[in-house]
Amino acid sequence: MGTDVDSFKVWERMGTIKLEEMDSIKLMNRVDTKYLTIESVLEKVLEKAADNGYRALEVEGSTISPYNSLYFDTDSLKMFQDHHNRRLVRQKVRTRVYVSTSQTFLEIKRKNNKGRTKKKRTEIPSEAFADFRSNASAARFLSEHSDYSVDLIKPRLETLFRRITLVNRAKTERLTIDTSLRFINHDTSLTADLGSAVIIELKQDGRAESEMKRILLDCRVKPVRISKYCIGTTVTNPSAKSNRFKVKVRKIEKTTGEKIIVR
Repeated sequence: MGTDVDSFKVWERMGTIKLEEMDSIKLMNRVDTKYLTIESVLEKVLEKAADNGYRALEVEGSTISPYNSLYFDTDSLKMFQDHHNRRLVRQKVRTRVYVSTSQTFLEIKRKNNKGRTKKKRTEIPSEAFADFRSNASAARFLSEHSDYSVDLIKPRLETLFRRITLVNRAKTERLTIDTSLRFINHDTSLTADLGSAVIIELKQDGRAESEMKRILLDCRVKPVRISKYCIGTTVTNPSAKSNRFKVKVRKIEKTTGEKIIVR
């Protein structure tokens, strides 16, 4: 699976922002709006973003950073099923490594019945990425901030992707753009990738209007409810109850014009 994102000419004029400047826009308590598109349309979005003063996060000299996330769930995949069954109050548990810096975190994402997402995280040793459960402080953090304990969950799905992060001129919103999406299922050993699909997420403290929403509308990129964990589990775990998510899989395939290949 290849990507042409690195060769986009927009990088020649896109402003950049450093990690230390991001402190004021962590948006740990936020409303998220997701979008689905393809790499060729992404280039148009980035061109318009540069025209409107958006800057790209630069890490270790690059504006495209590799990420790995590993989602944990119960034997019955309760967190997956809560999402599938449209439960408004739900959560996800994952470890994440920022490959460029090797920083590794345990993250708890909770969504409330008003659609707001609140994320809490704690840094963990890099070797705990694959399984944090034997780390005492991480286990304590899980029990304090989630409905689960380490004896109830185990690693289920790994997601690998490359991320572009944009920040608007006023530093009031953040846009994450995920490309080269790939899944590895720890239960079935099946893998899959989403080809040229791009998942965009606009993160704001509220539902205020934004220039990025206008840009995406101009490029005919519409909001869509989509979860990398849920899509990845649907395509790599045939035994998971996932009828509702199969509609999302078909939407991805229609958008990209490519069938998702599972190996």
